[in-house]
Amino acid sequence: MMSNATKCTVLGGLIAATLDIVYAFVFFGFRGVSAVTILQSIASGVLGAQAYRGGVLVALLGLVLHYLIMLIIAFVFLAAARRLEFLVQRPVIGGALFGVIAYCVMNFIVVPLSASPGAFRFDPVVVPAGVLVHMFLIGVPIALAVRAGLKKS
Repeated sequence: MMSNATKCTVLGGLIAATLDIVYAFVFFGFRGVSAVTILQSIASGVLGAQAYRGGVLVALLGLVLHYLIMLIIAFVFLAAARRLEFLVQRPVIGGALFGVIAYCVMNFIVVPLSASPGAFRFDPVVVPAGVLVHMFLIGVPIALAVRAGLKKS
């Protein structure tokens, strides 16, 4: 049987993943990038550049990987919250700070170490938007969910 903390962490990760991918579809859709291409870019972390030739099945792999990555991020927050009371006591601030850390880890460690052909490029619109999304659509929902789970435990 799953603990309340685990259930709430999974829920927070799923909510954050959904908010993030919807943001990506809308934001990059206005910039001319299709949802399939966005999902293929996620899959390219495992498959490399050939992911962009893979069609809908590769896009589905990208979607699964996106949710898996977000669940890992949520459980990293849970582990941190069990050690740092601040994250539970101030979930909006703690979640926002965690979101910035998650953004940096993804863009400066995970993606460069992956098979993805993409490299970080500073774009004065994309980067601030990405940081804000990681703060408020990823970090804060995860923090609030984890807090709820830890309070019930």
